[in-house]
Amino acid sequence: MTEPRTPPSTVGRDTPGQPERTDQPQGQAAPANSAEQPYPVRSVAIKVAQWIDRLGSIWVEGQITQINLRPGTRTAFLVLRDTSADMSLSVTCDPDLIRKSPIPLQEGSRVVVYGKLSFFTGRGTLSLRVIEIRPVGIGELLARIERLKALLAAEGLFDPRLKRPIPFLPKTIGLITGRASAAERDVLTVARNRWPAVRFEIRNTAVQGPTAVSQMLEALAQLDRDPAVEVIVLARGGGSVEDLLPFSDEALCRAIVAATTPIVSAIGHEPDNPLSDLVADLRAATPTDAAKRVVPDAAAELAGVRDMRARSAAALRGWVDRETRALTQLRSRPVLADPLREIDRRREEIERLRASARRTAEQFIRTEATATRHLREKLTAVGPAATLARGYAVVQRVAGTERHVVRTIEDAPAGSQLRIRVADGAVTAAALGTKALGARPEDTETRRS
Repeated sequence: MTEPRTPPSTVGRDTPGQPERTDQPQGQAAPANSAEQPYPVRSVAIKVAQWIDRLGSIWVEGQITQINLRPGTRTAFLVLRDTSADMSLSVTCDPDLIRKSPIPLQEGSRVVVYGKLSFFTGRGTLSLRVIEIRPVGIGELLARIERLKALLAAEGLFDPRLKRPIPFLPKTIGLITGRASAAERDVLTVARNRWPAVRFEIRNTAVQGPTAVSQMLEALAQLDRDPAVEVIVLARGGGSVEDLLPFSDEALCRAIVAATTPIVSAIGHEPDNPLSDLVADLRAATPTDAAKRVVPDAAAELAGVRDMRARSAAALRGWVDRETRALTQLRSRPVLADPLREIDRRREEIERLRASARRTAEQFIRTEATATRHLREKLTAVGPAATLARGYAVVQRVAGTERHVVRTIEDAPAGSQLRIRVADGAVTAAALGTKALGARPEDTETRRS
């Protein structure tokens, strides 16, 4: 078979698949890459190796998850893992870098390495060849934690207003902790002693080391999606600063804030204070304290119920006694002891007033009757009937249907028809003539004529 034609090298160009002009004779165009003119594996491997070689030496930070140091070998193999993501990188170095490290290096140690990436064309693998390894000290770790703490605080992730209330009696409690750990045992024992019917949904994860953050993030997401879980407890026993580093991871802190389920952080002991304590909805000093603060004490609650029932009964009895005394006092009052007494007293008063009114009215009537009688007697005495009875008479001149009282002699000239009323009747007469008082007889005769 005819060996495929090897395309010219493309080292130094940014666009893969196109040959570099310096590898071609002057004035000739590079052949295009296609299905008819493919690159052989060796060309691709060489190009990748050359591209990676252009990166140069770099500093890389990570956590050692595996150390392979065999006696008699000139190369030590390590696996360096990212602390916040599930990504790793193969590392090779001189064994003396590990043996002579000022701080013993072991799996889980955080380091900063300096080296150059190499692509092995024979196996198609990538490795970082390092010439310097610097263990990350406690002081530097604490400084990084403080910088992350300041960043999260500036974003308001520690704001108490973001804290969600813990339910009084959660139906199911999510628990993220190490497998068969003392923290798990403490939480379960204390919680079940306090409330035997409590239910747990447990997720056992790594709580230290390079895989701890990713496992806890996955467990947290699972429990947060479970509608039956009403609170999640993140628990771990005590440990060194390096051991508790996963609980100060930025990804975990942001996941705690973003969760919809209330989260309790129970990491280490009282002096330990990872960043998860600050972003969680409730911080517990220890896993045991978390169980006490999440699960109510059945005995204490029953005692509280009994006490409240006793206090309520005592309060009710006291109220009934006070109302009974008040009712007794009301009933002992005269108006309630003899309700008709006031009515009788009012009736007697009304009768007395009626009698007084009657007497007053009778006295008034008698007085007025007497006055009326006196007036009547006076009127009778001065009236025309009494005058007529004494011998007087009323003389009226009759002129047709009209009658005029005769007051002077001019009112009754001679020949006038007269009506004379006396005490017991009236007399009809005619005027024969008139005579003035004190007149001589001849005057009278003159008037008649």
